[in-house]
Amino acid sequence: MAPWGNRRGGGPHSIQDTVRRWAAGLPQGLRDHLRRVEDIAQELAVAHRLDEERARLCAQAHDLCRAMPGGRLLEEAGRLDIPVNPVEARAPILLHGPVAAELLRREGLDDRDVYLGVYHHSTACPGLPPIAKAVFLADKLDPRKASRYPYSAELKATAMGSLDAALLEFLTREIGVFLTRGQLVHPASIEARNELLLRGAGP
Repeated sequence: MAPWGNRRGGGPHSIQDTVRRWAAGLPQGLRDHLRRVEDIAQELAVAHRLDEERARLCAQAHDLCRAMPGGRLLEEAGRLDIPVNPVEARAPILLHGPVAAELLRREGLDDRDVYLGVYHHSTACPGLPPIAKAVFLADKLDPRKASRYPYSAELKATAMGSLDAALLEFLTREIGVFLTRGQLVHPASIEARNELLLRGAGP
C-alpha cells in the first residue's frame, strides 16, 4: 500500500501535465499503445459508470516506465523502497508499473485508485478498485495484442458487463498458460484470482 505522506503539492491537473510530459518522451509505439488503452479504459468507465477522467489518467500513466531496461527498474525499485519479490527479481519488467506509480506519487499523485491501477496493471492483485480493473483489462484489450490474447473479443464482451468476471477469465486463462509452459506465476495474480473465486465472480 502506498505511504500517502511526503508528497509534493500539485493536484490532478499538475499530475496530468507530468504524465503528458513523461509520455511525450516515450517511443512512438508506446505512445500509440497508451492512446489505445486510454480509449478502451474510457469505454469501460462509461459502461460501469466510473470516473472517466481518472480512468483516462490511469491508462495514460500505466506504461510510463515500460521502456526502462530491467537493470534500471531494479535500481529504481531499490531507490524508491519498492519491495521486490523473487518473481520480479527474475523478470524485472514486472516492476515497470510499481516504479511508475511510485515516481508519480512522489510527483504529487494522491489518487489511491489511479496509483493502484498503475502499480498492478501487469499482475492484478486482491482488492483492486474498479478503475484499476478497467485499466488492467484495457491494457490487455489493446487490438495490437489480439495475437497474444486470441480470446480478446470475448473478453471485451465480458468486461463490458462485469469487470470482475472479465478479470477472473483473463487470470484463469493466463495462469493456465504459464503453468502449461512451466513458467513462474506472480503471486499477486494467484491471490487476485483466489479472491475473485471466493467472492463468487465466476459464472
